[in-house]
Amino acid sequence: MKREELLQKLMKMQKDTEAGKLNWRLDVQTSEGNEEKYILEEEGESWTVDECYVSYHCTYQGQEFCMVTYEMLKSCEGKLRTVNYIFLPPLGVRVFSLHTLLAHSVDADAVLISQVHKLWEELIKRYKQGSGQVEFFITEAQVHIEEDA
Repeated sequence: MKREELLQKLMKMQKDTEAGKLNWRLDVQTSEGNEEKYILEEEGESWTVDECYVSYHCTYQGQEFCMVTYEMLKSCEGKLRTVNYIFLPPLGVRVFSLHTLLAHSVDADAVLISQVHKLWEELIKRYKQGSGQVEFFITEAQVHIEEDA
């Protein structure tokens, strides 16, 4: 699916969610709460790295929809850098592995990433309100960065 198609679909899905017509399952795997942090040396600075995967799943217009997002957050002395990916894997692929998911990546731009973030905010809001539209599952992860040798 092309970026523009996904953007339009996500906008419609958000409207249907706001209207109470869609139910979602969110599976999150993150390293943000870990006591021990992964440190990456870049450009003479020490960056703390966190990773977060989110799997968005619902049935939309009679078909299963699955999207996985990945965000790497690097922070150093008040500076923050992020790397974002969006994947549309086949329904049987529900693993949080960049190597597996990269073949299913969508050419994302800032507009699409912003729309995914808006959907995330809406789903989290509904979950916190106890609307029953969102099942939310979170697990702890370790950072898995393969540095160039």
